[in-house]
Amino acid sequence: MDIKLSNRSDVPIYEQLKNEIIRLIMTGALRPGDPLLSMRRLAKELSISIITTKRAYQDLEAAGYVYSIVGKGTYVSEQNNENKREQLLIEVEKKLEELLSTAKKIDLSIDELVEMMKVMEEDQ
Repeated sequence: MDIKLSNRSDVPIYEQLKNEIIRLIMTGALRPGDPLLSMRRLAKELSISIITTKRAYQDLEAAGYVYSIVGKGTYVSEQNNENKREQLLIEVEKKLEELLSTAKKIDLSIDELVEMMKVMEEDQ
């Protein structure tokens, strides 16, 4: 799996892992029925704690992105990707509203926000 995590981010590692797996599902890199790596193997490959991996997998299962079969593993769920994408768009919109509200408090322009986002994207 092509998962990128950053120790420099303010976002907790388990949240980054969860978001990366969602990204892989949404882009079709992980398809319904595909197995995820075992928690232990993924933790070893990413040099993170098994507890971190477990937390991400639990959150993904609670959100319906994956399901687990005891003794067999964790698999990508069948889902309506359009509905999941819509849910994620709503999350993005809420965060953008918060961002714009905060930016207005310090008179930060849209152009400055866009420039900040471009710089941050380059750093990832």
